[in-house]
Amino acid sequence: MRTPPTRRAVLGAAVATAGSAVLAACSGESDTGRGGKKTGSANAGGTSHGGTEHGASPGGRSEGEHASPGGRSEGKYVSPGGKEVAAAEAARGSGPVRKVDLVATPSRLDLGGGLIVGSWAYGARLPGKELRVTMGDTLALTLANHLPEETSLHWHGLNVRNDMDGVPDVTQAPIKPGAEFAYRFTVPHAGTYWFHPHTGVQQDRGLYAPLIVDDPREPLKYDREWVVVLDDWVDGVAGSTPDSVLYELSHGKGGMHHGSASGSGGHGSPAKPAKPKGRTGPTRLAEGSYSELLDSHGGDVAYPYYLINGRTRKFPTSFAAKPGDRIRLRIINAGGDTAFRVALGGHRMTITHTDGYPVRHRTTDALLLGMGERYDVVVTAGDGVFPLTALAEGKNATALALLRTGKGTAPTATVRPRELDGELVEAYGLWPDPSMELSRRKPDRIHRFKLTGNMRAYNWAFDHTPYDPHQRHPVWAGERVRLEFYNATEMWHPIHLHGHSFGVVGPAGRRHEATERGRAEWARKDTAIVRPNSSLAVEFDANNPGLWMLHCHNIYHSDVGMMTVLGYRH
Repeated sequence: MRTPPTRRAVLGAAVATAGSAVLAACSGESDTGRGGKKTGSANAGGTSHGGTEHGASPGGRSEGEHASPGGRSEGKYVSPGGKEVAAAEAARGSGPVRKVDLVATPSRLDLGGGLIVGSWAYGARLPGKELRVTMGDTLALTLANHLPEETSLHWHGLNVRNDMDGVPDVTQAPIKPGAEFAYRFTVPHAGTYWFHPHTGVQQDRGLYAPLIVDDPREPLKYDREWVVVLDDWVDGVAGSTPDSVLYELSHGKGGMHHGSASGSGGHGSPAKPAKPKGRTGPTRLAEGSYSELLDSHGGDVAYPYYLINGRTRKFPTSFAAKPGDRIRLRIINAGGDTAFRVALGGHRMTITHTDGYPVRHRTTDALLLGMGERYDVVVTAGDGVFPLTALAEGKNATALALLRTGKGTAPTATVRPRELDGELVEAYGLWPDPSMELSRRKPDRIHRFKLTGNMRAYNWAFDHTPYDPHQRHPVWAGERVRLEFYNATEMWHPIHLHGHSFGVVGPAGRRHEATERGRAEWARKDTAIVRPNSSLAVEFDANNPGLWMLHCHNIYHSDVGMMTVLGYRH
C-alpha cells in the first residue's frame, strides 16, 4: 500500500512551489479582477478563460453579452431562480417531504453551571436541535425570524439548488424581522453538515445546528453515534457581542452582512457600522497567539469560553456507551475564529469522512478542524471515563466533553490527553474513497485568487478588493474548474465554496505528484485551510448552476470583505 505523503513533506513542497507563485501573485501576475478589471487566467491549453466581470446585479441579471476568447458568446449569468437551476433540481428527483418549522429568536442560554448568557438561537437551544433527514428527501423548512435584525439560512456543505442557498441579495432577499422564508429542496447527498446564517456576524451567536443526512445504503458499520459541535463563545459575556468584537477588530470598518445591503452603503459598498450601543465588554483582541501547527497567528479573537455541544469545559456534556462499542463521531467546527485540534484520550480514531464525503480509512491520534470543516471518525470504546478535548489552536485554551463507558473519575477540566500531541492527519494525508474520486481531466478554466490583508488594517480580501456581489468569476456548466489560492498574508484562512465539493489537489501552480501517480486529488471537501505564505489548488466539476459564494470562513474576515462570487454563464 502506498503511504500518503507526510504533512511535513507536503507543506515543504507547498512552500517551495508557492514561494515563487505567491511572489508572482504579489506582483500581479496571477491576479484576476484586481480593481474590477478583467485580467483573465490561463486554462490547461493556454487559453485565457478566467477573469472577473462587473455589471451583473444580484439575482444574475447582466448588463450585456460577453464574448470569451474561445469565440463563443458567454451570454448572461444564470439566475438563482432561473430555468437552469430548476432543471438541475428536477434531475435530482423528489422524495418524501420532511416538514420542519424553525424559529430564530433572542434566547437565554445555559453554558453550564448556571452560566446564563443572552444570545440568539434556533428554538432557544444551543446548539440548535439536530436536523436529521435521509438522502433524497425533500426538505421543506420554514424559518420564522423573531430577531431584531434581518437574517438568512445557509446549508453549509450541502449542494442545494441555488435559490435555497441562503445568501441575502445574491440568492434570496434577506428575511426581515417578523417575516418567514420557506426553504424547499431535494437533499442531494449524505454526510455531516450544519446550518447557520449568512448575514453579518450572526453565526458567532448561537445560531447554528447540525444537519445529518443519512444514507439508506450506509456501508459503515458502527453501534452508536455521537454528534460533536465545537464552538468559540463570546456573545453575552461581560457585555460583549459579535458586533462589538467586529467593531473593535475592524476599527468600525465591518458590516458587509455577507451579501445583504443591510448595514452597508448598498451592495458591496461597505459603510462604517454604528458603534454598538451600551456596554460592549472588555477587549477581545487576541494578542500574541501563535500556533506552530498552523504556522500562524492562531486567530483574531480571544474568546472567554470554548464549547462542545454548548457546554464549557467545567461543566462538560457526557456521552454514554458500553466498552467495545464502535462509536461514530461526527465532529463539526461551528466556531467563528478558532481552529480546533481534537483528540479522545485513550483512543485512536479512524477517519472515515471529511466534509461529508467518505475517504479511504486512516487511523490517527488527533484531528485539525478549521472553521466550517467536519470530520467523521470511528473509535472502539474502552472501559472508563475519557476526555474528548478540543484545543483552541494558538489560544492556550480547551473545550471538553466526556465519553463514559464504565466507572471511573472524570478528568479535570484542564486535562490534555497525550493523543493531542500524537499523530495528526489532515486532508493532505487522506485519499478519497474510490466512489468519490474526480475523473482524471485537465481543467477547462482556472481562477487564481490572492488572499490579502493584515490584522493592523483589518482589510481582509481577495486580490485587495473587498467583496462586491456585482463582481463575478465566470464558469460554464460541464467545465472542470481549478481554483488556485495564493496566501500572501501572515494569517491562515479556511476557504469555503458554496454549492460544490472540490478535490484538494495540492500546491497551486502545477499538478501535484499524486495526479502523476494516477490519482486526481486528495479528499473531497468544501472547506480547506490555506496556511500563510503558501498556496493551495482545488478542482471541482461545474454541475450545479447558479451564483455561488467563495469566502474565508473566519466570520470576521469574510464580513470585512474576504468573499467573492462564482457565476455560471448560459
